[in-house]
Amino acid sequence: MKKIFILLASAFLYTAASAQTTWTADKNHSNVKFTVTHLLVNDVDGTFKNVDATIVAAKPDFSDAKVAFTVQTASLSTDNENRDKHLSSADFFDVANKPTLTFTSTGITKTSDKHYALKGNLTLAGVTKPVTFDLWYRGTITNPMSKADDAGFQLTGVIKRSDFNFGSKFGAAMLSDEVTIKANGEFAKAK
Repeated sequence: MKKIFILLASAFLYTAASAQTTWTADKNHSNVKFTVTHLLVNDVDGTFKNVDATIVAAKPDFSDAKVAFTVQTASLSTDNENRDKHLSSADFFDVANKPTLTFTSTGITKTSDKHYALKGNLTLAGVTKPVTFDLWYRGTITNPMSKADDAGFQLTGVIKRSDFNFGSKFGAAMLSDEVTIKANGEFAKAK
């Protein structure tokens, strides 16, 4: 009987220790930004304001995190109405036919304190490719308004437009092939 009790207690402790927690992005404090170089001399920035993201982790340092996000491409803003219309067209995001940009992580490796290499699959304009981003876990705090735990993250990296056949009508002299991605997220712990 004592052995059965010990086995049950061990199973319970293992389950409790490995319980995963889901964290959901606060849309009011999260976004995805990009930067591309125009005509080889000037950076142009854009922001996606409608982002749904989740992080699932069992470890408090997020070293086992699984990250997923979906961006509504129609929420694009570059602070220029004509440019936004062009970027929404079939030349680029093709918002009418491909309304989302998605990322799903496939692995995470700690690179230093609170910094990780986050591997995953990025789908952009209907093309899915493996990418690696840098993920910075900025810390966890009790939100004074909601009294819930909030965690902050910043994701950064560089992708190539050509890998996704994105904006293929426009050569690197017009728009850089490399696009810098920066995402900031404030995530609330599920209750």
